[in-house]
Amino acid sequence: MRPAKSIYLDHAATTPVDPQVLEAMLPYFSEQYGNPSSAHRFGRQAENAIESAREKIAQLLNCARSEVVFTSCGTESDNLALRGVAFRALAEGKRAHLFTAHTEHHAVSHTAEQLARLNLARVTWLAPEPDGTLTPEALQKALGGLASDEIGLVSVMYANNEIGTVQPIAALAEVAHAHGALFHTDAVQAAGQLSLDVQALGVDMLALSAHKFYGPKGVGLLYLRRGVSLYSAQTGGGQENQRRAGTHNVPLIVGMARALELAYADLPQRVAHYTHLRDRLIDGVLSRVSGARLSGAEKARRLPNHASFTFEGVEANALLMHLDLSGIAASSGSACNTGNPQPSEVLLSLGLPPELALGSLRLTVGKQNTDADISYVLMTLPTAIERLRAVRQAQGIT
Repeated sequence: MRPAKSIYLDHAATTPVDPQVLEAMLPYFSEQYGNPSSAHRFGRQAENAIESAREKIAQLLNCARSEVVFTSCGTESDNLALRGVAFRALAEGKRAHLFTAHTEHHAVSHTAEQLARLNLARVTWLAPEPDGTLTPEALQKALGGLASDEIGLVSVMYANNEIGTVQPIAALAEVAHAHGALFHTDAVQAAGQLSLDVQALGVDMLALSAHKFYGPKGVGLLYLRRGVSLYSAQTGGGQENQRRAGTHNVPLIVGMARALELAYADLPQRVAHYTHLRDRLIDGVLSRVSGARLSGAEKARRLPNHASFTFEGVEANALLMHLDLSGIAASSGSACNTGNPQPSEVLLSLGLPPELALGSLRLTVGKQNTDADISYVLMTLPTAIERLRAVRQAQGIT
């Protein structure tokens, strides 16, 4: 029986705005609407709101206020990091050398590919383990190819959006620095689940996007360690200390700071809730569905809220439609690719055959999910897969 209310299990794609976040933003849409670049009272109110948000975020990241650069999203933050280093290298008569992997979000991998096509950077593609992990040993070997006239930049995401694997960021950053390379991490999926202490992580740059941790869409940030020089990829009015031009989105910046504050105020309880539901999903699916495989790392090294699978003899888009009709919102991987009939680049890069990569499913839990939600999914999913396999068999598709 379809539940009275749809069950949302796509929190890796986006999260609902927390009511407390909305409340914090509302005054800056109407009552305090000034442009923070203006010198009058209205502008000063807006500027004060931005700097207060910057201070809160800096405390949570364990960094200086000046190291927080506001952007429109995680994708822009990733682009600013990669392009900023490439443009800096060009200005200094050098070339950037990027070290990254095809398991990265396209905000990184496609940017690296474009920079290489334009001859603005050399790219070394790192080879992950079958579970998506990039080891310090593999990075150590790859960095041996960094030339003296190159500016090295390693970009490895903190936690994978499609398969949930958490990377050993601190160890990887240490290896990068030992070779004189900078280290950037896309931490978009990690926010609200893992520590974002940039000193402990040892990173030079870190990207976040507010809508992944119950904040608004359309705002993000790049942590940029003091002393790391970038050439802005977006020029104009010179906001953000000449690092990112454009009028500040005051209400969304305020909302991002409040969302991050709330996410880390109850982190242990939230992670425990996520982990409990995630483990029920993983154990239940693997025990109830024949031919089901967990994609990504084992439980201890994956995001607390993330369960991802591949299924033999199932096409992901058909499965997603079937689940949606049953009141379950899920995805087959990155929200940027859902609906694309092509197999996941992430799964292919891990060595999965195309036919199996086409049968992927990602279930990501959130604050509002309950044990009853998981029970319904575990009752519905096996039946959906059986029906889809029966249809393929009747059509003679193997």
